[in-house]
Amino acid sequence: MDTPLHLLFLLFLLASSAALVSANFYNDFDITWGNDRAKILDNGKQLQLTLDCFSGCGIQSKQEYLFAKIDMQIKLVPGNSAGTITTFYLSSQGPKHDEIDFEFLGNLSGDPYILHTNVFAQGLGNREQQFYLWFDPTLDFHNYSVLWTSNQIIFSVDGSPIRVFKNRETELGKVDSNYHYPKSQAMGVYSSLWNADDWATRGGLVKTDWTKAPFVASFRNFNAAATSSFDAAAEEEALESNQEQRLQWVRKNYMIYDYCGDTKRLPQGPPPECK
Repeated sequence: MDTPLHLLFLLFLLASSAALVSANFYNDFDITWGNDRAKILDNGKQLQLTLDCFSGCGIQSKQEYLFAKIDMQIKLVPGNSAGTITTFYLSSQGPKHDEIDFEFLGNLSGDPYILHTNVFAQGLGNREQQFYLWFDPTLDFHNYSVLWTSNQIIFSVDGSPIRVFKNRETELGKVDSNYHYPKSQAMGVYSSLWNADDWATRGGLVKTDWTKAPFVASFRNFNAAATSSFDAAAEEEALESNQEQRLQWVRKNYMIYDYCGDTKRLPQGPPPECK
């Protein structure tokens, strides 16, 4: 029997007393690059990442997770953020790594951010879907979450699902040797702010305006709830009807790219997972 998503989230809340990682960046993360461009503030409750003309910066969680619900509230770089990328993602290590991505592609003042999502399994990615947001993500903090179970991955923004990536290995493994689902490698949580003006904005046509530096993104309320305490209940979770409607509304009105429909990149047709 399918478990409605609101019940699944309730199970997460009930399990969180044992599995919740407190939102303290001193305890939960290491600054891995960029030196003092990454600053932990307010007794560990907030994080600021800064990009200047010399370097960006990044952090990595001290703990790794194999199936979890991961949340972070982020306020993105305001103004002219063209060329910059702010990231929030899970990743394992090695050439055949798994990865689940939120990447926020900056843009010129007045133009919307692009939310870039991707899923890697066994080192293979190229499963991009991109969205505009239905709000200005630079004015306030908004919650971005990944719900990762053995059965599926749900990307959500402020509680609204925007993408569902299902585990179809049993079904597709025999017909597509390139299809894998991230299910066996524990992943750390990462965030970074860096310059990618060779591709981030309009395919690299718009470059970073360094007269606007430093660029600053802010983070707070990181939470990580491992799913092991209720995997049995989460095995066949499903979106309840209003959340399914919300998912379809987002995808109809705000999705701007789906690899499954990219005929230039996939002239031979979409991979079996898209069907």
